[in-house]
Amino acid sequence: MKTFNLCLLLINLAIVVHSLPISPPSEEDEALTYLKRFFNLTEETGPVFKRGPSQRSRKVSEMQSFFGLQVTGTLDAETVMMMKKPRCGVPDVQLSRFTTFDNRKWQTNQVTYRIENYTPDMTVAEVDNSIERALQVWAKVSPLRFTRIYSGIADIMISFGTRNHGDSYPFDGPDGTLAHAFSPGADIGGDAHFDDDESFSFSSTRGYNLFLVAAHEFGHSLGLSHSTDPGALMYPVYSYTDPSTFSLPRDDVNGIQHIYGPNTDVNPKPDKPDPTPPSTPNACDPTLVLDAVTTLRGEKMFFKGRFFWRSYSQNSEPQQSLIKNYWPELPDNINAAYESQLSDRVFLFKDSQVWALYGYDIVPGYPRNLKSLGLPSTVNKVDAALYDEDSRKTLFFVGDNYYSYDEAKKRMDIGFPKRVDEGFPGMTSKVTAAFQVRGFTYLYSGSYMFEYSMRTRRQLRVLRNNYFLPSTSY
Repeated sequence: MKTFNLCLLLINLAIVVHSLPISPPSEEDEALTYLKRFFNLTEETGPVFKRGPSQRSRKVSEMQSFFGLQVTGTLDAETVMMMKKPRCGVPDVQLSRFTTFDNRKWQTNQVTYRIENYTPDMTVAEVDNSIERALQVWAKVSPLRFTRIYSGIADIMISFGTRNHGDSYPFDGPDGTLAHAFSPGADIGGDAHFDDDESFSFSSTRGYNLFLVAAHEFGHSLGLSHSTDPGALMYPVYSYTDPSTFSLPRDDVNGIQHIYGPNTDVNPKPDKPDPTPPSTPNACDPTLVLDAVTTLRGEKMFFKGRFFWRSYSQNSEPQQSLIKNYWPELPDNINAAYESQLSDRVFLFKDSQVWALYGYDIVPGYPRNLKSLGLPSTVNKVDAALYDEDSRKTLFFVGDNYYSYDEAKKRMDIGFPKRVDEGFPGMTSKVTAAFQVRGFTYLYSGSYMFEYSMRTRRQLRVLRNNYFLPSTSY
């Protein structure tokens, strides 16, 4: 009887234990996993994250430095957010710009590849096309030539798998790690594996674009490691770019040509030279011309092309990111921006459309047409925007003129437009960006900005465009 009761007790206990909810991993646990996987954290025991010289703290600092975050050595919100972004599964190396896997490379420029299986997310033709185009990204700028084989062992074996898929580097389910690849070499060297728990796409923004993910992974297959340049294809974090207009960035071109040299084929159309690879803007460039400048709840934000910098009052080195890393729906090359402190909104302008942000979220119902602000139908683009804290008016600069918008009454002011030099004496060139900080107004034009007092409307100083962007590296 005792034996029976004991068995019954153990069965009930097993049922209770089995039915208990499994606690999700804490942010600290996830951070530990991230640092072990990507930054070689080997410490297994010890105190929790804290200020101090512990190995964990040093690895957090290393990770923050790699991604251009404020280096604190602690798990702040920005660091946790970066750790949660979808990315490549190859570890990161703390070096500037492109890096290589100890100079590993293919000893021939004729490289073979084989697609072993397919994802159900796309048709066979779409996968084949995505893989071929991803390889051609590298062939266009190097002497490498790729040949597909359908049986046997290729230099680059391409496969889709989930979780434990046979290489001792298991995937982690949806999001997180999207894929990984191995540097050139024998056996598994050069192979590229894609996590089939992800949703891959051919041309839409749904899920993760296979062409973009594959082009990144093949960079590893050819010998490149990760880059700290946020505009590089080899940056470890996924960012969507329209595949139809994709051009390999300069940092990646430099990297692959460092290993294999340039493409020696003669351009078959000399009257149509290859476009210049896009480069990541440098805040130290004295000729830098910014697209737009605004504040956001105490931060300063500077837009240029596909990028923007975020500057904090407590951080001397701004963080540079791709616009689409934060807002995939927003266009590049923002025309104007301003923060309305009255509504706690940031407004971004591109051509005839305007977007509103609440914090870092796009406000539902946007984008809207410029006409929704009351601007005349002849205005198709705003060059710059400036919110004046004292008057609670927003000035819209269009060519040589500017308009005034009453943020409280939500309507345009009567008596405008006025000439820019009428409201800002001495400002004779086109205003390309504007914002206020510490009670002063700054109007940007070309590679210079002009400091004004709104009370006296007197020009105080002429400064370089990057005055508020301390020298930074990526």
